[in-house]
Amino acid sequence: MTRPSLADLEAFAVVAAERNFRRAADLLGVSRSALSHRIRKLEEQMGVRLLNRTTRSVSPTDAGARLLNRVGPVIRNLDSALDTLADDRGAPSGMLRINADKGAAQLLLRQAIPAYLEKYPDVELDLVSEGRLVDIVAQGFDAGIRLAEAVPQDMIAVRISDDLRFLAVASPDYISRFGKPLVPDDLLQHRCIRQRLPSGKRYRWDFEKHGQEIAVDPPGPLTLNDNGLMIDAAARGLGIAYVPETAAGDLLATNRLVAVLEDWCPPFSGLMLYYPGHRHVPAALRALIDVLKERRSGRRS
Repeated sequence: MTRPSLADLEAFAVVAAERNFRRAADLLGVSRSALSHRIRKLEEQMGVRLLNRTTRSVSPTDAGARLLNRVGPVIRNLDSALDTLADDRGAPSGMLRINADKGAAQLLLRQAIPAYLEKYPDVELDLVSEGRLVDIVAQGFDAGIRLAEAVPQDMIAVRISDDLRFLAVASPDYISRFGKPLVPDDLLQHRCIRQRLPSGKRYRWDFEKHGQEIAVDPPGPLTLNDNGLMIDAAARGLGIAYVPETAAGDLLATNRLVAVLEDWCPPFSGLMLYYPGHRHVPAALRALIDVLKERRSGRRS
């Protein structure tokens, strides 16, 4: 039997882990047809089928699963060793691609990116902000940042923020004209500024108090798709908005906005940076995680 090359074994490991030729090809930087040819050649060399292929899915055969269990750790250890050697040559460098929603991107810009880029000037940070949740592996990102509840279960997640909460807010003028809602159902009698999600659906407002959970689909003449616009509209007296407390903090502090139903708005787990556990962690990503941890630890001390 001809001994397979390390590149062929790595290609097999990526396809078997991703269970998708297109995603694996993107990760490896080759065409799908070239990757398929490489896997067929490997199977011919090994004399055994390693992958079951259908038009919709790819999965390891029993022999493929056994091979993956053996070569997977070896490849990861080799990647780690090479990365350590790269670190010995100098500071982290190269491209680091992060996908985040707008709020998370703003947090990074305020709390970590200036210090990170100053400390690691050879890193090129590509920060993509979008509302929809994407498959970071398929889209070629090194990591993503989302609320804890949105992080896929097969990812490694690192907490980068304190607990967060959404607040219902309105201007003092609006409250003087229309009164203050006392329970979530009172919102049905108010003018609310609604939010359009990236999926196209309108967001239902979730409240909770003493274990009682209430979801309200509020009425209102205005729907927006950006927290900043919703906060501005609320400050102008156009209605009640339901937004992240951190985003409305400045206007709340100066009393241009007031919180309503605050006792129905408990905190929840905050933002997480996440990345695939089966892949080598780039030195630039590990360095960013360290900076985020240092900044968060410094704020708490």
